[in-house]
Amino acid sequence: MIELGNYNTLKILRETGVGLFLGDDDVDDLLLPLKYIPDEFNIGDDINVFCYLDHEERPIATTLKPLIKRNTFGWLRVAEVNEFGAFLDWGLEKHLLVPFREQQTKMIEGESYVVFCYLDEKSFRLVASSRLNKFAKNEDISLSPKDEVDLLVSRQSELGWDVIINNKYQGLVFKSEVFQPMQIGATLKGYVKKIREDSKVDVVLKPIGHMALEPAAKQIFEQLELAGGYISLHDKSAPEEIKEMFQMSKKTFKKAIGALYRDRKIEIKDDGIYSV
Repeated sequence: MIELGNYNTLKILRETGVGLFLGDDDVDDLLLPLKYIPDEFNIGDDINVFCYLDHEERPIATTLKPLIKRNTFGWLRVAEVNEFGAFLDWGLEKHLLVPFREQQTKMIEGESYVVFCYLDEKSFRLVASSRLNKFAKNEDISLSPKDEVDLLVSRQSELGWDVIINNKYQGLVFKSEVFQPMQIGATLKGYVKKIREDSKVDVVLKPIGHMALEPAAKQIFEQLELAGGYISLHDKSAPEEIKEMFQMSKKTFKKAIGALYRDRKIEIKDDGIYSV
């Protein structure tokens, strides 16, 4: 079954003067217009296309890559505002409608907004909404502290920056933990710092704990933990001993344990290094 607002892998059934007709087990007349036909193809080939409704509300296929797809969030510019609502440029010929009722604040032509794209069950049309709280809900959170996550910056507040996490949840990056330029609509990587009892998620932009260490320091710290918190090597150990255990030079080893020491993750003693 074809899913509107998403990519579908369909079979090329026949070629006509207006384009290729595609299908699957349920549909056999989905048009891929002439201008989107690949240079090389064969009848019977599978092709990956994006499916949506054209200007006459008919399902149609395209090989263009939209800026947002169904059930995801994105940062889109308003191309036009009329009596029906705001129309967003999402990279396709037909713009994406945001009805007035789905605008958190009145949208202005030329401005950009974070929105959620979904299929309206009443009209069976793809629409968008800037009422993000309706779609990003912190229920049944499948995240853990230190997880690497994808972020979309959605709003700036007194506390910091609101973010959408993995296209599912709402999170917050406190302004005291931001050390880089930030702007609404930016996509970046983050790390889960804490999941609170009220299901609010705190996020940071740098790796947490030993994940933040350079590779050599990370390797040493992980091996130290596996060894129960003690390794009989230190900054005065022979280069051969260091190379045998860690496959690194003594210079790299000393730099790495120095970083671990400064981060108060280890103690360096005469008989070796200890985890703190």
